[in-house]
Amino acid sequence: MNSGDAYRVSQDGAVLDGMHIPGNLLITAHNVTVRNSQIDGFVTDEYENVDYSYTILDSTVGPASGCDSQPGVGEGSFYARGVLIRNHGDGFRDSGNDIEIHDSYVHLCSNPGDHSDGIQSYQGGHNLVLDHNTLDQRDAKDITAPIFLTDLTNTVSVTNNLVAGGTYSIQVKGAGGTVVVRGNRMVDKSWIYGPVESDCGTIQWSDNSLVTIDGNYNVTSTVGPLACHG
Repeated sequence: MNSGDAYRVSQDGAVLDGMHIPGNLLITAHNVTVRNSQIDGFVTDEYENVDYSYTILDSTVGPASGCDSQPGVGEGSFYARGVLIRNHGDGFRDSGNDIEIHDSYVHLCSNPGDHSDGIQSYQGGHNLVLDHNTLDQRDAKDITAPIFLTDLTNTVSVTNNLVAGGTYSIQVKGAGGTVVVRGNRMVDKSWIYGPVESDCGTIQWSDNSLVTIDGNYNVTSTVGPLACHG
């Protein structure tokens, strides 16, 4: 991502707590923590082909209005929990090793020509965990998928997420190692072409279901099991 005129963190172990950053956040140090903060642009730790490491907790990423086509949070070696990504064309970007994303909410938008994704792998690396998140793409028009993981390397876990929208809502393809897709719930008939397009023969697929939800994302009914389709 082009960081532009970003707020830059270059001290190892730095903590940003309760901050409002009116633009982008560029992390070029290791073991940085961002919590209880608002970043109106995007967050990235990729700089001069190096991924740094950070944790982002209980924070909001994205502008209050409009639509930023850039990914909200990336690129590698980060841990996210309780993050709201709003008004971004892409939510999370997986472009490195050791990424964990938990208990977060992505509400996607798009601009003409975008290929919006809730999470997208872009030359992804090893060890991705995507657990107990809500990824809603229903309001975006120029789209690919809420879960678009198509050039992974090894060890992927996609569990207990609520997914809505997309051309095909779950696309998990091209991984060379252990891949688990389990316990996810997909909003019935929220897709354009189909619910799943994935490498079913290489995925440990279980306990995924089609559901209906209310306006607060509470599951109101289980329509039936969600099968894997290639």
